Amino acid sequence: MPARYQPLLLAELATRLAEVRARLLESERERAADLEQVPPRERDSARNLVHYLALRRFDLRPLQRQLTALGLSSLGRCESQVLPSVDAVLAALHRLAGRDWSLETPAAGPPALPGDPGNLERRTIELLGPARTGRPSRIMVTMPSTAASDPGLVAGLVEAGMDVARINSAHDDITTWTAIARHVREASARAGRPCRILFDLSGPKLRTAEFGAGAAVLRVRPRRDTRGLVIEPGWLRLVAEPPVPGTAGIVPVLDPDWLALARPGDLVEVEEPVGRRRRLEVLQAGEGELLCTCLRGVRLESGRPLRLLREGREVAVTKVGPLARIPDRLRVYPGDELLLGNESLAPAAPARDERGRRAGPLQVPTTLGSALGQVLPGDPVWFDDGRIGGVVTERGPGTLRVRIDSAPAGGAPLGSDKGINLPNTRLDLPRPTARDIHDLEFAVHWADMVGFSFVEQPADVLRLEDLLAARGGEHLGIVLKIETRRAFEALPQLLLTGLRSPPLGVMLARGDLAVEVGFARLAEVQEQILWLCEAAQVPVIWATQVLETLAKTGRPTRSEVSDAAMAVSAECVMLNKGPFIGDAVRMLDDVLRRMQEHHSKKRSMLRRLRSFD
Repeated sequence: MPARYQPLLLAELATRLAEVRARLLESERERAADLEQVPPRERDSARNLVHYLALRRFDLRPLQRQLTALGLSSLGRCESQVLPSVDAVLAALHRLAGRDWSLETPAAGPPALPGDPGNLERRTIELLGPARTGRPSRIMVTMPSTAASDPGLVAGLVEAGMDVARINSAHDDITTWTAIARHVREASARAGRPCRILFDLSGPKLRTAEFGAGAAVLRVRPRRDTRGLVIEPGWLRLVAEPPVPGTAGIVPVLDPDWLALARPGDLVEVEEPVGRRRRLEVLQAGEGELLCTCLRGVRLESGRPLRLLREGREVAVTKVGPLARIPDRLRVYPGDELLLGNESLAPAAPARDERGRRAGPLQVPTTLGSALGQVLPGDPVWFDDGRIGGVVTERGPGTLRVRIDSAPAGGAPLGSDKGINLPNTRLDLPRPTARDIHDLEFAVHWADMVGFSFVEQPADVLRLEDLLAARGGEHLGIVLKIETRRAFEALPQLLLTGLRSPPLGVMLARGDLAVEVGFARLAEVQEQILWLCEAAQVPVIWATQVLETLAKTGRPTRSEVSDAAMAVSAECVMLNKGPFIGDAVRMLDDVLRRMQEHHSKKRSMLRRLRSFD
């Protein structure tokens, strides 16, 4: 026998591992009441989660190093089958020592190999539908409002690789949701493959309230070099029909006949909101549109005059048609003070004096004024996914005064419907909310699963299950969105509770979670969530900011492509909406197909490498 297989060392390792095994079984007995609540079909998964939690109460690192030196499993990838993995290593240790070994207390349930994905794969199909050939991870897409009026958009996404359509109830209304859901069902039927619908309950989300619709203004500017010289003129198209929302550089005019009068070389005089006049040059004149350029910045506003000039004379006059409104925003700088209140508080930004000091705090209305009374001085507050941060300095009747400590030196914009996080504040708020309960009627009729936003304790899950059952929605899956520190800390019990009424899934909502636990800790926390869910054999949805730059601008960043590759550890990856969402779906599909040959959960898949032949 090789020298490294020393009998005393093998006996010591076997003893230590037997102590771990005994603790796993003891924890199972301690949680017997919880396990009994789980249906028999799901009980093995719940038991495995209990075993994993007990295993992770040990510091196994010294034991792992010694097992690895012996060429044995270090238990570093045992999440899906904890007790069978421990038993396999114990059996190997005894065999190396030349001793027979039999289990006094066999592992419950049918025998399984470590890493067997059986229950997890079954649950993933039940919740998210079957996988596409060559890509085990599903792709979820947040539906834009335009999907209600554009069935071709939805059909294109299904064709590109979308497996789940997410409807966010925090936006739009039941009319829009119904149209989107109908288009998803129709596109799925035409494609001959299922596309599930997740209806995301809005939950008790604290946000900035409406700041005002803002002005209907479009700004066009030329590109300049570092010296301020124009290197490319600004351009825009004047058209007869209103543009598709989100289309840049398109301005409708009220009189289509006015367009027909223009010729290349004519000038268009624009009256800006401040009364100043600017001129555009007509570069091309086509049927129903003009291509114009400018060498100076121009602001166009709905209803303002447009004068067509030729050789210095006015030929005709029309007006700018309807433009999209730019929402009002406040600019927040380090050292500013904010006064937070309910929705009746008027947004305001007092002017600065000659020393740069404001005459008073910026006023910011919020959507959950009742929550403000639960916040204490000294509590941190973060806005807009952590872009702006501060500390509560004073609590008044229905208001909070916040000192801004974290913001870019040049300031950061803060507008309507931006998230507000209170990571150290325990908010006593109903979950689901009254609005969520009302919206469940839509979910029961149209959705396949419900996203439970801001769930924090097992009682929340039981309440949602009762509400669904009362509406005939027992068939709907529940996706627990882990987006607060308290939800993360309660995740083991949330999983045990959710397993009582499958299908069950977990959404790793990294945007809010990063603010709640701190950006430096996010990587650690998301790994722990993946481990716990694999131990419970529950599918995970990897969400927030995946390929976001690509979806919004058409070009990905290197870091977000790497992030998308890491998402192969989850059973589903969520993309947010954007003008280039189709491109994002196609690229994510390609990345996931490539990465699934190299990774499965925590395991590296050792396919043959040809790169170095």
